[in-house]
Amino acid sequence: MVYLYIGMAGALGAILRYIIGVFLFTDSVFPYATLCINLIGSFLLAWLTTKLFRRISLSKAITTAIGTGFVGSFTTFSTLSVETVQLFKNNDIFLGFLYIFISIVGGLVMSRIGFDVGEEVRKS
Repeated sequence: MVYLYIGMAGALGAILRYIIGVFLFTDSVFPYATLCINLIGSFLLAWLTTKLFRRISLSKAITTAIGTGFVGSFTTFSTLSVETVQLFKNNDIFLGFLYIFISIVGGLVMSRIGFDVGEEVRKS
């Protein structure tokens, strides 16, 4: 049954990712949409892990569906990789390295903020 939940949540995450990607920065050389989606996803998973999953009693199947299914399909490392290679192939070397740097460091920072926000809410 958990596979069904993951699939349904994954479909929702993928659809939301596509919608945001279509409407956000579509005419730019720099992949802002994927960057924003991945940074939001980093925050969201960390926040959910500290706040929602600990505060509300949810089954393991539901927390897996939300974390792995929804957030996992919402964010995407494969698109980050392909877009970086495309930047390099287009001789946008600086933008490629900037994208990698912001994605990794920004993802870690957003995760930390998500954990901190989740902990603050949990304490109150």
